[in-house]
Amino acid sequence: MKGRGYPLQSIKTMAESRQRNRKSTKDKPEMDCCLLRCHDRMKRVNMNGWGKRMNRTIPKIGAAVVTVTVFLFAVCLIVDYPFGSYVLCMFLPLGYIMMAAGFQYESCEERRVPANIGLIMAAVYAVLILLVYFAQTTTVRLDQLNEQALQLLAFQRGGLLFNYDLLGYGMMALSTFFMGLSMVPDSKPDKWLKGLMLVHGVFFISCFFMPMTGMFTSMASGEAGNGGTYALLGWCAYFFPIGVLSYYHFNRAR
Repeated sequence: MKGRGYPLQSIKTMAESRQRNRKSTKDKPEMDCCLLRCHDRMKRVNMNGWGKRMNRTIPKIGAAVVTVTVFLFAVCLIVDYPFGSYVLCMFLPLGYIMMAAGFQYESCEERRVPANIGLIMAAVYAVLILLVYFAQTTTVRLDQLNEQALQLLAFQRGGLLFNYDLLGYGMMALSTFFMGLSMVPDSKPDKWLKGLMLVHGVFFISCFFMPMTGMFTSMASGEAGNGGTYALLGWCAYFFPIGVLSYYHFNRAR
């Protein structure tokens, strides 16, 4: 970038040089201050440009993380690799928060409240999911737990942490619903994205209320056959386009 015909670095160098070699004239200090102000102004412009690019790049990376982790999670379900699915489930909320922050950043003033609610719900989702799956990959996997502890902590037993996992994904469903409310689509892909995010909010009902019936507990313990795996694969098939469309949305944003 240039200012008054000089490169940015040259302006700073000239100003510093003038200050070191200042002579007893009245216009020299004014010229030095002018050059320094020009340098500071151009530096601020450069930083603002980088900040705007960062506000688009980080959500795009988050959308890519969401897309890849959902796909690999489905693969782990198919090949029956629980540890891999647990690790991926810890990266999914990280990518989702980055993506949700991007939607909150670009929301208009009239729709800032649902965007803020969606971002807060995303943080609640991330806390619950990280606690659940970090426990699976550490304490449950490595420690010698008694039967009662396993019943509470082991995800595949359908105990406490399994219910917290469902609660977390219920918060995620609410987050996508409010994020969808905050969107003002200006293209057909964005309209599809908004619709998918709004409808995804329906998952909150099943994730919040159905664990109280004990239905999901029997699915987690294997009493319902492969029903739990099929349900998760169905969710992956639904959420995968949200990641793809979100990446496309941030990639074309200006």
